[in-house]
Amino acid sequence: MKFKILVLLAASFFSALAASAQCAMCRASVENNVSNGDTSIGAGLNNGILYLVVMPYLMAGILGYLWYRSSKKKKAKLQPR
Repeated sequence: MKFKILVLLAASFFSALAASAQCAMCRASVENNVSNGDTSIGAGLNNGILYLVVMPYLMAGILGYLWYRSSKKKKAKLQPR
């Protein structure tokens, strides 16, 4: 059961589907600036997207580490010396 869930989760992360997930205003702004020779807005937009993508994974990693450390301490307390 756990293996099936792991395989489905991995498949969903590694599958690449073509998507146009950019709002119309952002796209128009970037296209307008690029056509005028200014590429800084596109770089800023890409940095913002990366920031939004990384934050949930970073929070999940920190929470997972804290949970692991807490469970390890509890396990050490329960075992007699």
